[in-house]
Amino acid sequence: MSHNLKPARKSQFVIQSQYNQWMNQKLYTVCKDVPDETRKKDMGAFFHSIHGTLNHLLLGDRIWMGRFTGRAFPVESLDQELYSDFKALWEARNETDTVIHSWIDALTENDLDRIIAFQAVVTQQTHRFRLADALTHFFHHQTHHRGQITTLLSQLDYDFGVTDMMWMPGIEIVNMTEQ
Repeated sequence: MSHNLKPARKSQFVIQSQYNQWMNQKLYTVCKDVPDETRKKDMGAFFHSIHGTLNHLLLGDRIWMGRFTGRAFPVESLDQELYSDFKALWEARNETDTVIHSWIDALTENDLDRIIAFQAVVTQQTHRFRLADALTHFFHHQTHHRGQITTLLSQLDYDFGVTDMMWMPGIEIVNMTEQ
């Protein structure tokens, strides 16, 4: 066995983008039933409210996609509100998830070793990372903040169902011919 072979990494990012899309749909579907004033109430999360956290996730995803593609998404701050209207926020979320999934799908294994450089919003310093490492952060960031949203929804007695990636439709191998 050669130790020079790298395991296929792209498939992991494809699964992460599918999970991202699945979880966002689940959460937005639950959040549509939360009254607007409750969704926007400061509940002590990093970005204050459910709405603020949903907005931050979209903002962060657009910032990172700009870094990945070389088409910057300029922002003033990480809590900048993109959409005050929930329906508009959800539509933008759907569009962005489609862009993310299509972009990930088009990547090659070699693309994952590409170096990206960008100026951070908070530090205003330039940073350089391998695309694979930045993508790992990208998807972890989403999961981190969705965890905050599920906590807030739980506190409000809203049921968002299962969140484990292993129970995402389509991920389980149901017969040996799917390997």
